[in-house]
Amino acid sequence: MAPQHRLRRRHAVAVAALLVTTLAGAGPAEGRAAPAAGHEFDQGVGVGKGRGTNLLVAGLDRRKGMTREEIQRLHVGGQECGCTDTLMLVHIAADGRRLSVVSLPRDSFVRFARHGHPAHSGKINGAYAHGGRDLAVRTVERATGLRIDHYMEADFRGFVAAVDDLGGAEVCSDTRLRDENSGLDLAAGTHDVDGANALRYVRARHLNPPGDLGRVRRQQKLLLGMLARLSDAKVFKDPMATARTARALMSHVRTDGHTDIRTLTSLAWKLRDLTPRQTEFATVPISNFDYRDPTWGSSLLWDDKRAKRMFGALGADRPLTSTRKSGGPVPVGMPPKETKVTVDDPRVADGLRESGFDVTEAPAPSSRPSGPTVVTYDPERARFAPSLAAALPGAKLRSVAGFGPVFRVAVGGDDRGVTQVTYDRSMVEGAPVTGDRLRCGHPSGKKG
Repeated sequence: MAPQHRLRRRHAVAVAALLVTTLAGAGPAEGRAAPAAGHEFDQGVGVGKGRGTNLLVAGLDRRKGMTREEIQRLHVGGQECGCTDTLMLVHIAADGRRLSVVSLPRDSFVRFARHGHPAHSGKINGAYAHGGRDLAVRTVERATGLRIDHYMEADFRGFVAAVDDLGGAEVCSDTRLRDENSGLDLAAGTHDVDGANALRYVRARHLNPPGDLGRVRRQQKLLLGMLARLSDAKVFKDPMATARTARALMSHVRTDGHTDIRTLTSLAWKLRDLTPRQTEFATVPISNFDYRDPTWGSSLLWDDKRAKRMFGALGADRPLTSTRKSGGPVPVGMPPKETKVTVDDPRVADGLRESGFDVTEAPAPSSRPSGPTVVTYDPERARFAPSLAAALPGAKLRSVAGFGPVFRVAVGGDDRGVTQVTYDRSMVEGAPVTGDRLRCGHPSGKKG
């Protein structure tokens, strides 16, 4: 590939990264907003004493101007809350050699920044409803300790058109993805999705794993799929074409008033040598997935220590992947204590008990069969299978309809022992990961 062509391709990826991250937030609004009242944004690029630039991207739960037919076709019914449906914190390294995206789940329970009410906490998505983008920005700043340099917001209506304008996206999964609430229905495999299916994909919450963490990981994967499509199509062939495309897409988003086409072009130039391996994605770590508040209901509590490490890394302009700890028990997405197991080997049974599995010993066979350990289970319990499989390296999973609520472990002659595991959904579904590992074609990029 010629040097000039490589430069143009990298520039295309850089501009696309900024614009698509905005659109992946949930979808566009029309026009451009004035600066948020009461919040003075820093002007220019690279603010923050040389420690990179932070953008907050908000996707709004808003249906203003949509027809009934549009709402039904896109499966965005329900009561409008006037809140944020998605929040993404985007950090661009000062040297332009890294782009980091941290998703802040909508149900995160945080302390709101000061506004015209007594001090209180609530779900982070409610800050916008209480005080618009100004309060949303200041609440994120308070929760993360980071300065927000630029702000963009978008809503449902134009998302479909914007994705279609970008040429769609590539998404993939090892299993069928079906969610009646969002209207998503994709067979297992790799798919080219249009704007309507892209919206269904990023809004689905009733898949395995359920809830916010799986949902925001899919948003991150969609972003990567859109970037790959733009890069392959060589959308941006020269700086003028880049500016024209960016200008068209900016008509779909609302900004803080000084974040304009020149801002994006300048930031994109900083990222001109960016590669997928230099992009990284994470979700803020969670310690409690069902914190109950009398006013706000079921919420998510951040893991304070790990969240501080994550945002501290961004504040110091370090990679998110530097916050991952190596060694120790393997994180799994379901509590071992909720998995009932019968095991025909006392040593394996003791090993599983150490990780918290509910184990009953079964009679040992007269002779061990050759081959791997076999785990038999009912498909109704499929969501628990990966956690048990992680504890039994090399085990073969066998799904049998009507098998019942208890997993059966038949230890084979090729038994590899027991690996200690620990329940940690944050590190299973939202751990920091580089873009090259999330995208389609990589083994870790296909799961859900």
